[in-house]
Amino acid sequence: MHLELTEKQRSFRDEIRNWLSENVPTEPLPDKWTPDGYEAHKKWEQRLYEAGFAAVQWPSEYGGRGMDPLSTAIFYDEYVRADAPDRLNRLGLGLAGPTLIAHGTQAQKDRWLSNILSCQEFWCQGFSEPEAGSDLASLRTRGTVDGDNIIVNGQKIWTSGARFADWIFALVRTDSSVPKHKGITFLMIDMRSEGIDLRSIEQMVDDAGFCEVFFDDVVVPRENVIGEINSGWQIAMSTLGFERGSGLNTAAHFKRVLGKIVNLIPQERLDDPDLLDRVGRFAEEIEAYRYLSLRTTSELSQGKALGRQSFMGKVWWSEMQARMLEFAMELLGESQQLTDGDDDLRQRYWLTRASLIFAGTNEIQRNVISERALGLPKEGTSRAV
Repeated sequence: MHLELTEKQRSFRDEIRNWLSENVPTEPLPDKWTPDGYEAHKKWEQRLYEAGFAAVQWPSEYGGRGMDPLSTAIFYDEYVRADAPDRLNRLGLGLAGPTLIAHGTQAQKDRWLSNILSCQEFWCQGFSEPEAGSDLASLRTRGTVDGDNIIVNGQKIWTSGARFADWIFALVRTDSSVPKHKGITFLMIDMRSEGIDLRSIEQMVDDAGFCEVFFDDVVVPRENVIGEINSGWQIAMSTLGFERGSGLNTAAHFKRVLGKIVNLIPQERLDDPDLLDRVGRFAEEIEAYRYLSLRTTSELSQGKALGRQSFMGKVWWSEMQARMLEFAMELLGESQQLTDGDDDLRQRYWLTRASLIFAGTNEIQRNVISERALGLPKEGTSRAV
């Protein structure tokens, strides 16, 4: 693993560090899934765009900085260390945009990329359905080809930010006569289209970031198909690959969370050997995860094939985070867990339950590790002896 910074990378690190120190708001922004919070985060995204930091990894011809994987990792680390606001248009910048760059026509790139980068248009993702979560290919939302249009009927669920979204990138089934992976189409759908109905999913942590999205004879122009009709599965796998490289779960992020947890330890227990041991173990896990991530970054930077460790990241960080937040709840105690307050650790705790499921459940991820990384037989099969 070779990760010595070049002069250009050190200069970029200093540039982003200085800009963040001068521009990060002194007070936290409101919850981004409230009307006021959404507008505040949108203005912050536009400041990042004007400074050239909206999506540093995008190619320069599409408005990015053309940064290599290591420079991109530097940006995310500095962003987290500066305690900058939570990013708003993550799905547009991290998934829809890169998918368009890789698979879109020139007309599609011209139509959407600049507005994604500037956050003039906010995007959500329409993959999960009530009967299609980890088994995404079982989706039932239908897309009926009708001349120059596709008529969409069905339902998506757990759609983050749908209440504020201008567009949704979605998978629909356009051919039910072929194997389930082969009859899927990748669509860009205007959320203002007639026939779209949103229903907020109220959560026990009083967060309304998720919605159910219902499509009732929604007309989508055929020109909004990414790739070819019935080739959406391959496009979607590419999109999910961009998700793994989005930099949303860095070691710096978990180090910041651990710092908040340490601040919960009462003064009289700062010398408790059991607590110190647990904090130390979490610090070790975070550092090990950092090196795992750096190894993958090094391989990407050198154009090498990704090693087996690249399959492990999601299981590692999600389960480490869950244990850390369970520790935080122990420190808070039962009474504090039920009270309102400014500390966001209670909400983070409940969100860790979801992190074990989204982006592929950890059970599915373990199957991927066993089959693709370790070469073990597929589930339900046995190896001849």
